[in-house]
Amino acid sequence: MRFSLTFAASLALSAVQASPLVKRVGPVTTPEVDDGIILNYALTLEYLERKFYQEALANYSQADFVAAGFEDPFYTNLKQIYVDEQTHVSFISGALEAAGITPTVELQYTFPATDVLSFVTLSSVLEGVGVSAYLGAAASIVNKEYLTAAGTILTVEARHTSYIRASLGESPFPTPFDTPLDFNEVYSLAAQFISGGSSPVKLPFMAFPALTLQCTQYYYEADRSSVTFSGAFKAAQKFNVNKDTPIYAVFFSGLQKASRSQTFVPVQVRITAGNSDYRIDRLPAGITNQVYVILSKSNTNFNDENIIAGPAILKIYPKGQAPSTPHPKCH
Repeated sequence: MRFSLTFAASLALSAVQASPLVKRVGPVTTPEVDDGIILNYALTLEYLERKFYQEALANYSQADFVAAGFEDPFYTNLKQIYVDEQTHVSFISGALEAAGITPTVELQYTFPATDVLSFVTLSSVLEGVGVSAYLGAAASIVNKEYLTAAGTILTVEARHTSYIRASLGESPFPTPFDTPLDFNEVYSLAAQFISGGSSPVKLPFMAFPALTLQCTQYYYEADRSSVTFSGAFKAAQKFNVNKDTPIYAVFFSGLQKASRSQTFVPVQVRITAGNSDYRIDRLPAGITNQVYVILSKSNTNFNDENIIAGPAILKIYPKGQAPSTPHPKCH
C-alpha cells in the first residue's frame, strides 16, 4: 500500500488552530532551557502521542485495519506502539518527580484523522516529528543520564516511524540523516493538535503561525512543482511584513539546516495576484523525500527571530518519478 506523506501533512495542517500553547504575537527569540524544561517538553509530546494511539485503538477494530489493507500483525504492533508511548509518559513523569520538578499534564487534543488510512498516515508524521524533537533537544541536555535516557526513547520512536512508513508503502529509511528541529519549530507543529486544557507548567516556547500548503491534485516533484502557501502573506502582515519585504521558503531535511554549507538554497517567494498567498514557481533541484519548509525573512540566517511561519512537511519526489494518479486528498 502506498499513500502520500503529503496527504498526512495536509491532515496535520487542517487540525484545529485554537490552542492553549503560547502563539507568536511578535518577534520570537530562542528560549533558554534547562534539563527540567526539556523533560517537560518531551512529556508534552509523549502525552500527545499516547492520546493519539489511545483514541485510534478505541475508535477502530482489528477488522477495520485489515479491511483498510493493514494485514495482521499490524493491529497488534499498533497496540505495542501505544504501550511504548504510555511507558514513555510514565518514565519521564517519574524522572521529573524524582528531581523535585512538577510534571506537565495531559491536555485536550483534536486529531483530524477520520478513518484508518488517515490515522496511519498522520501517525507517520507524528512519529517523524517525535524523532526530530528528541534530536533537536539532545544538544541542550546537560545531565548525561537524561541524555542517555532520551537517546533510548529516540531510537524507539525511530523504529515506530520506520514501521509505519513501511506499512504505508513508503521507504522505512528515506534519508541517511534524520532532521533535528528546534524547540519552537516542534512546538509549532504540536500546537495544531492541542485544542484545550491547561497545565501548571509554563514552558518558554512559542508557536509560529501555521504554514498551510494549498492542495493540488499533483504530487510534489523536485525542480518541477510549484508550491503555494495559502494565506501566508496575509498572515505575515501582522508581523510588519509588506509587499516589499523579501521572504524566503527554506527547505531542509537531515543536517542541511544546521550545516550552512549544505543548506538548500532558499527560494524567494512571490505574492499571488489575490494578495493573500505566497508562492514559489519551482521547487529547488535535489530535494526529495520528507522535507520541512519554513518561511524566513533572511536567506542566510534561519533562526527563530527570522522565521515568520512553519514548519510544514512535504513529500517531494525526484523529478519525473511522482505517482501518475491524482493526489488522493486534493483531486
